[in-house]
Amino acid sequence: MADSYNRKLKIVYVLDILKRYSDEENPLNANDIASHLAALGIEAERKSIYDDIAVLEEYGCDIIKTSIPKKGWFIGDREFEVAEIYLLCDAVRSAKFITAKKTRELLSKLNSMLSVYQAKRRENAVYFATESKGNNEELYYNIDKISCAIENRKQISLVYSSRKFKDERNLKLESKTMVVNPYALCWQDDHYYLICNYAKYDNLIHLRLDRISKVETLNTPARHFSEVSDYEEFFDAADYTNKLFAMHTGEISEIELYCKRDILEQVLDRFSEKIFIKSIDEEYFSFRVNAAVSEALATFIMNYGDSITVKKPDVLRQMIIDRAKEVLKNYTVGE
Repeated sequence: MADSYNRKLKIVYVLDILKRYSDEENPLNANDIASHLAALGIEAERKSIYDDIAVLEEYGCDIIKTSIPKKGWFIGDREFEVAEIYLLCDAVRSAKFITAKKTRELLSKLNSMLSVYQAKRRENAVYFATESKGNNEELYYNIDKISCAIENRKQISLVYSSRKFKDERNLKLESKTMVVNPYALCWQDDHYYLICNYAKYDNLIHLRLDRISKVETLNTPARHFSEVSDYEEFFDAADYTNKLFAMHTGEISEIELYCKRDILEQVLDRFSEKIFIKSIDEEYFSFRVNAAVSEALATFIMNYGDSITVKKPDVLRQMIIDRAKEVLKNYTVGE
C-alpha cells in the first residue's frame, strides 16, 4: 500500500531531487535520479523518469537538458537566483536583532532553495558571531501581532525593557508596560524599530523590537498619525526615518554643512545621493538637508573633526561648540 502511494508521488519526488541535487555544474541523468528514488523506497525505470521530466516541463518547470559536464538535467530558473539567496543569507547573518537560533533556522530554509552543492559552496565562507545576536525569541511573533494591529488600526499594549545600572559593576533590565498607537515597522541602523505614539503624549517615539515583549492587541482604535506627525493621508516611514540619525528624534531643521572633499563618500552614504551638493573650492563642498537636530547628528559631525563645519542652524552649531568644550575639559593639562 505504501509502495503504491509512493509511486503516485514519484513525479513530485523527481522534481524535489532535481531541485536539491542538480545545478548547472552538477546535472543528473536518469540513473542518478533512479538512485535517489531508490533511497526513498521507490523503484523506477529509466523510461518512466523521462516521462516524468516531460510532464514537469509541460507543467512549466524550467528543466535544462545538457551534455556538459555530463549528460543529464538540472533546474534552470529557480524562485531566487543563487546570488539573491547568498545576499539574503548575509543579511540574516549580520542582523543583530535576529537570535542565533532563528538565524540558523532561516539560513537552513534559505539554503534549502539551493542545490546541496550551491549551499555547501558558502557554508564555510561566511559565519556569524553568536555573541552579537539578540536573545528575544518573541520578536518574530511580535512582528506579526504588530503588523496586524497597524493594518487594523488598533492600539497595542507591550512591555518595554531598557538596561540600567544595578550597582557599580552590574546592569539590570527595567521594564514598563505601555499602551501605544503603532504606525510602522522599520529596519534602521542595524536594529528593528516600531514607530509609534505613546498614548500619554503627542509625539512619535521609536521602540526597539528586541526589547519589546508581551504584545497584546487592544480593541481600542489607534490614534491617527496625523495628530502626532506631519503626515496626513499615509505614514511615510521612509521619509520619516531618512530625517533621523540613529533613530534619535529632534526638531526638523534645514542643516547646512561645509565638508572637505575627502569625506564625500561618507557624506553620501549617510545623507543619500539625492542631496544637492555645491562645490566651494578645490578643498571643500557644501550641501543642505532637512534633518532632526539631535545628539546623534552632533556625534556624527564631531566624528569627522575639522572635516565638517556646521553653517546652520545656530542651535546645532552651539551643540558642537558645547561638546568640544566638554571634551577639552577631559584633556586639560595637569588633570
